[in-house]
Amino acid sequence: MQHVVFNQKGGVGKSTITCNLAAISAWQGLRTLVIDLDAQGNSTRYLLGADAPDELPNVAEFFDQSLRFTIRDKPPGDFIVNTPWEGLDLMASNPLLDELHGKLESRHKIYKLRDALLQLADDYDQIYIDTPPALNFYTRSALMAAQGCLIPFDCDDFSRRALYTLLENVAEIKADHNADLQVEGIIVNQFQPRANLPQRLVQELIDEGLPVLQPYLSSSVKIRESHEQSSPMIFLEPNHKLTLEFVALHDALL
Repeated sequence: MQHVVFNQKGGVGKSTITCNLAAISAWQGLRTLVIDLDAQGNSTRYLLGADAPDELPNVAEFFDQSLRFTIRDKPPGDFIVNTPWEGLDLMASNPLLDELHGKLESRHKIYKLRDALLQLADDYDQIYIDTPPALNFYTRSALMAAQGCLIPFDCDDFSRRALYTLLENVAEIKADHNADLQVEGIIVNQFQPRANLPQRLVQELIDEGLPVLQPYLSSSVKIRESHEQSSPMIFLEPNHKLTLEFVALHDALL
């Protein structure tokens, strides 16, 4: 199963959700891959640490290869690295993604990621794709390649307004390019149950019939420690309330 984690709004927890769900998949014994399509590289730093060398094989090299005519291209697996956790691999980000964006778009390389995932299908049980906060070439590539779309939602009115446009964009890509694409659900992130606004916004989404997933992910300072230590919650503190919420959410998606 390939999941793309997507929201056009920044700061909603895409990388946190991507890496923690992927880590749980690996912890449960599933062969798991994270693909980091965001040039900021938050998922890459989360899984490898801030001191990971820039010269690692990465997703930018994979896309750059598609711009060159060679007799034998490297297979997608050559651009994947191991993480410190068994069963969890990474196709890392690189700042070169920004430079390549226009070239890839003008040369119509939009289906290269889909082709790569087809080649990797027998190697991984779960693939999670982290995307930039924009509907650009990389996000479209992911939506055209994946089977499921997960949408982080951080309980404010701006996020809610953007949500409808996002759903329309996903529906258009499904109709035109990827009939297998499904919205798996909206992941409520940084939820504060005692605050009125988050409760009201989430309930309104439910009342509109939108696919809001349970459980909601609690707001916790522990996630900052998880980022700082480059250790997903399931490895850092497996019995923490937020970890158990991630596990329940992950299992609901299987």
